[in-house]
Amino acid sequence: MIREDQAIDTSKFTGEDKELWFMVNNTVKRVTDDVGQRFNFNTAISAIMELVNSLYYYKDKVADESKNSALLKVAIENMIIMLAPFIPHAAEELWELAGKEGSVHDQSWSKYDSDALVKDEIEIVLQINGKVRDKLVIPSNLTREQVEEQALKNEKIKAETQGKNVVKVITVPGKLVNIVVK
Repeated sequence: MIREDQAIDTSKFTGEDKELWFMVNNTVKRVTDDVGQRFNFNTAISAIMELVNSLYYYKDKVADESKNSALLKVAIENMIIMLAPFIPHAAEELWELAGKEGSVHDQSWSKYDSDALVKDEIEIVLQINGKVRDKLVIPSNLTREQVEEQALKNEKIKAETQGKNVVKVITVPGKLVNIVVK
């Protein structure tokens, strides 16, 4: 839940909606930690810029009739609230342009949804002898053995390892699979 007044139904999210929802929650978490605990203001601003890029990506990638207006509203409102400590006057203007009443500075700070920070799928890199050969999108809940099995079934990996002896398979969970061949 971002804020109490921003309940959103995540059960009908498309893949793009899930990505944007992840970015909103991830940004709230990062900015909250950067400002509240570490006093790293430049990394907080960087996180907000990444959210802005995700909004542009969502706008360009998703057809108008498929856009989730409730999600966009929540994303934009939270972005403005996170910008308020850094650019108070501009944030106040943006808040008014968004059609909101009162001051942005009177709004409660957002809380991130930890469930939204868990991705259904992840992209891993496939390497042979340390050189990147392909990327693979897999479910995030696979075991190490299942990840290695998926990597070895990949067509590019099969072609590159055909006739060679697989010496070792090194797996870094959530990141990569490196196949050592001779």
